[in-house]
Amino acid sequence: MTISLYNTASRRKEDLFPIDPPEIKMYVCGITPYDESHLGHARAYITFDVIKRYLVHAGYKVRHVQNITDIDDKIIAKAMQETGERTDLKQKCREIAEKYSASFFDAMDKLNVLRADVYPKATDHIPEMIDWIKGLEAKGIAYELPDGIYFSVGSFSDYGKLSGRRLDEQEEGGRVKEHKGKKNPFDFVLWKKAKEGEPSWPSPWGEGRPGWHIECSVMSTKYLGQQFDIHGGGLDLEFPHHENEIAQTESLTGKRPWVKYWLHNGFVTVNKEKMSKSLGNFFTLKDIFEKFDPMVIRFYILSTHYRSPINYSDAEMRGGAEAYDRVKQFLADLDFMLEKSPGSAPMVELNDIIEELQPYLLKFEAAMSDDFNSAGAIAALFEMIKYCRKTLDEGEDEKECLQYMRDTVATYFGHLGITFASAGEELDSALAALISERETARANKDFKRSDEIRDQLKGKGIILEDTPYGTKWSRS
Repeated sequence: MTISLYNTASRRKEDLFPIDPPEIKMYVCGITPYDESHLGHARAYITFDVIKRYLVHAGYKVRHVQNITDIDDKIIAKAMQETGERTDLKQKCREIAEKYSASFFDAMDKLNVLRADVYPKATDHIPEMIDWIKGLEAKGIAYELPDGIYFSVGSFSDYGKLSGRRLDEQEEGGRVKEHKGKKNPFDFVLWKKAKEGEPSWPSPWGEGRPGWHIECSVMSTKYLGQQFDIHGGGLDLEFPHHENEIAQTESLTGKRPWVKYWLHNGFVTVNKEKMSKSLGNFFTLKDIFEKFDPMVIRFYILSTHYRSPINYSDAEMRGGAEAYDRVKQFLADLDFMLEKSPGSAPMVELNDIIEELQPYLLKFEAAMSDDFNSAGAIAALFEMIKYCRKTLDEGEDEKECLQYMRDTVATYFGHLGITFASAGEELDSALAALISERETARANKDFKRSDEIRDQLKGKGIILEDTPYGTKWSRS
């Protein structure tokens, strides 16, 4: 099945044809580790994790690179805030970056985000960045001002081709700062000359540090080559960051297009407002993990198409938790039946189940092949679970058929990185003994004792359900 994906550069869906199949080279803009990771990070990295997982499922070999911007104005500001002075800031910046990078990886592990192949750090690639800037300067594309080296956007005729913005139609704002010395207000810094006490590195232009945009261009091309397949990030990075990356990279290498497919995930709002610290609606992942299972967060995020905006609220998350729990309960029910079922299926019955579930799996594949529509894929799996429930109600109980149902549901949710590790929760021995005693009482028609035990367990939050296969329990 051909995979199509929405390319921001062309503003349409395109069929995926890798540059060098079966390999796909993918670069995703990484974090600036100056604070705890938040829901926006979860949305972005779950998105590209699912894209990678599905490409691998489809038979591709994905080389995934994701940078770490470990020197930045925000990290420096954090270091100064914590030290109260401009002494040994380079070491303090390193400590801050390491602390919050470790916290980021811990959060991503909880969300079951697979690791990239390479996590290059900006500070490990400063010599290469200097070489790039020298190359741009030699071509007359970069120029020097008292505070740094700047890229001249007027020298790149295709500037604006990603975002669709023409220079003469744009207004300054966002991350573009007014600077009277620049040839064009949208010229951007390649090298920042150091202010007193700031972390810095030697260069032909004096002590300083690289600008934000040059870092991604240098690190992505070092590990993926001068042209590669996919560049991803949040929608907020489309302009100016990704636009500037294209301008400086294609100007230096002369290779066009630098990136074949540009993918951007949508924004996150909180209670239908933009997430921001000033509004008091900024939640770190650590905060959210205290309320919700990380798998519920992943499930909720993937229940919306990655390009659409997604709204976070406790009420909506609880809805996601309920949907996640329905799948978890289905798997637990199958586990229970597999434990109790005495039957063995003739091959013809197993083949029937395989054939009957195939249309739902094809729906899953069709959704994911259509611009990685995880919401549609999840809907297809819920349809399959509904069908499986119906067959169970009609008496399907052969072990092989039950096992195929279970394996198929778990495997296909697994393609989305959604797991249900706790589906088979066990009771402590005392409660399990009470359930066993009740089953004996029922067999002996001692219904008084049976009801007493049911009430006793209910008081402990354990709900019993009597089935043809034995007594099944769940938590209230």
